[in-house]
Amino acid sequence: MSQRQIIQAFEQYQKSRMQFVQTVADLAARPQNIEILQSAGVMSMLRPLMLDVVPSIQQTAALALGRLADHSDELAEAVVKEDILPQLVHSLASQNRFYKKAAAFVLRAVAKHSPELSQAVVACGGVDTLVLCLEEFDPGVKEAAAWALGYIARHNASLSQSVVDAGAVPLLVLCLLEPEMALKRIAASTLSDIAKHTPELAQTVVDNGAIAHLAQMILNPDGKLKRQVFSALSQISKHSVSLAEMVIEAEIFPAAVACLKDPDEYVRKNVTTLMREVVKHTPELSQVIVNCGGMAAVVDYLGECSGNLRLPGIMMLGYVAAHSESLAMAVILSKGVPQLALCLSEEPEHHMRAATAWSIGQIGHHTPEHAKVVATAGLLPKLLELYMDASSSEDLQAKSKKALKSILQKCTFLPALEPLLYDVPSNILKHVVCQFSKVLPHDSKARRLFVTSGGLKKVQEIKAEPGSSLQEHINAINSCFPEEIVRYYSPGYSEVLLQRLENYQPS
Repeated sequence: MSQRQIIQAFEQYQKSRMQFVQTVADLAARPQNIEILQSAGVMSMLRPLMLDVVPSIQQTAALALGRLADHSDELAEAVVKEDILPQLVHSLASQNRFYKKAAAFVLRAVAKHSPELSQAVVACGGVDTLVLCLEEFDPGVKEAAAWALGYIARHNASLSQSVVDAGAVPLLVLCLLEPEMALKRIAASTLSDIAKHTPELAQTVVDNGAIAHLAQMILNPDGKLKRQVFSALSQISKHSVSLAEMVIEAEIFPAAVACLKDPDEYVRKNVTTLMREVVKHTPELSQVIVNCGGMAAVVDYLGECSGNLRLPGIMMLGYVAAHSESLAMAVILSKGVPQLALCLSEEPEHHMRAATAWSIGQIGHHTPEHAKVVATAGLLPKLLELYMDASSSEDLQAKSKKALKSILQKCTFLPALEPLLYDVPSNILKHVVCQFSKVLPHDSKARRLFVTSGGLKKVQEIKAEPGSSLQEHINAINSCFPEEIVRYYSPGYSEVLLQRLENYQPS
């Protein structure tokens, strides 16, 4: 065989290998082909090509593996079982930027499925190698590495700690300063995934100066970047008062409130989530948000969106109201109650209704004035309906019941209470009757109305256990009226009168 023939054979072999990996990579991009590729044993065929002498074959083989692993946890497990990860990690340090991006994609595709698969990436030294990639000059390599680290960190605190221990956080913060938008986004997202698990992890992110850099980006025109920025600030704020205060001290409010008008719905949701995570800690932090117009802006936001986008706003109103009478009144003055009433009637999901019922309870349980606002919005029958509906989830029933009871115990607005005398369970009825027993002794107009509206008659029809608190409340109500009126409205009194008529002998 001549030298020329040998060269041609090598070229043909190289061309065939390249064609093979390229075809597999293209096929793996379409989900309908995955099963056929898997059954053909393509994984074990790709493995030796990861060590090919031709760099373009190596990186295309890595791309194909990444696409396969990305498709399902079963295929990601196959990558681990084929022992591909150690050779991938080993070759990462010495290869070119194209290979590094493809290799980081494989690690991300494996790690995304479960904590166990992420742990396999950690165990083979993948995290340390990915952190080294964050120091590369090429922004595409940094982006691929940051993305993979985010998928590892998001699963749990232990994996997130592995990313921190490898020295990723200061390098991710530096990535925020890079000019490439895609790199900024993924760095903010990964910092968010690290910070979300524990106060200690969030503190590590803060100690590396992340808040100041994130705060500078809240008015960036890029919507996807702002999503990640507000997500990261939320994950930092949620853990403790001190962390929330550090976010506030970065002076992101009131500028962040303006982002509730952003065209990107997830920017709006994440801003609202940030406010929720700040206000839940203390009355003082709530007051900061109220003072910068955050309350009114969130109420407007609730009127402009639907579904799960509403959830952080609904909860934010509840957290603010829970702190004090004055903050609950701030929610009322911002027209929060009618907006929550709309959410309760419009949202079909039980977890949304449960959150709304909880927030309504936080507003109404402070004083008779607060309770009256909730009652006049027609929310007491609605809460009762949700509590009594057998199809309501356990959580929805529990939250509706708790909200209803806490509002009833403060409500002295009798016209709103009277409908609740009819067809309600005794554990709710006793609270309704109790409120009448408190108000009627001191209000003659209310006593007259109670008789003419049929309320007194209804009370006489209630069957209460002798000696029970319900019976005591009924006795207290009856003592507000002349004995003959109470007798007149008691069940069976007309029969007594007819009996007396029959026995009556005219003189």
